[in-house]
Amino acid sequence: MAEEAKGDGQGADAAEQLMVNAQYVKDLSFENPRAPQSLLQPKGQPEVEIGVDVKARNLAPDTFEVVLAINVTTKAAGEPLFLVELAYGAVVTVKSANEAKLRQLVLVEVPRFLFPFARAVVADATRDGGFPPLLINPIDFAELARRDEASEQAGIAAT
Repeated sequence: MAEEAKGDGQGADAAEQLMVNAQYVKDLSFENPRAPQSLLQPKGQPEVEIGVDVKARNLAPDTFEVVLAINVTTKAAGEPLFLVELAYGAVVTVKSANEAKLRQLVLVEVPRFLFPFARAVVADATRDGGFPPLLINPIDFAELARRDEASEQAGIAAT
């Protein structure tokens, strides 16, 4: 499976290429700590907390592993219902990208591509755990990358 991102047409070598070489579930955990009581005694609408993170590491000069981490905690009346932890990864190759564009492709475009697959894994895990499928709303990965970059800059400035 490959996806290509095109450049803005400035110069002959300006066309960036993004190829998804593989995608996979790296880690998946589903916990239903109060089963079967949590399935027998619904206590109204649960509180759902969703955390999302994106990590990338260089595997070779043009090859990266990108991992989309999704953590879900749900509670009803202060009692835990279920927890889901997913690390959904991909190995991608990026060619002809400058540093700024490389960051955009790896930390924004790849997670955007992976999200529907990770969302389906979370929905299936919650359904298979006896609950209605949890359908996570779309995520603005560009904003997430901006926040992470701002946090990194603040950390550097504080040292």
